[in-house]
Amino acid sequence: MNNAYLAKAKQVITDPQILSVVAAKRARQLAAGGRPMIKCDSNNLLDVALLEIGEGLLTYEFDEAVNSPEAAEPAPAEEAPEAGEKSSDMPSW
Repeated sequence: MNNAYLAKAKQVITDPQILSVVAAKRARQLAAGGRPMIKCDSNNLLDVALLEIGEGLLTYEFDEAVNSPEAAEPAPAEEAPEAGEKSSDMPSW
């Protein structure tokens, strides 16, 4: 990994965890046959991804539904039948 490319990418995406995920996903795309958006001296796909990020050609966005507090709330549980009552989904033996 080229440290100059990494430093340039860190200026664009400052969070190291997000940077590593974005760069890794882009490197996987390149490995699967994706075309690079920039000419890079290195054959290392991670270097190409970091350079694309550093040049501002590659960005990221979060899915709001995943990060919203409403998405984190569990669904309400079904009420259990009271003693002596039969549940409709229970087989009668």
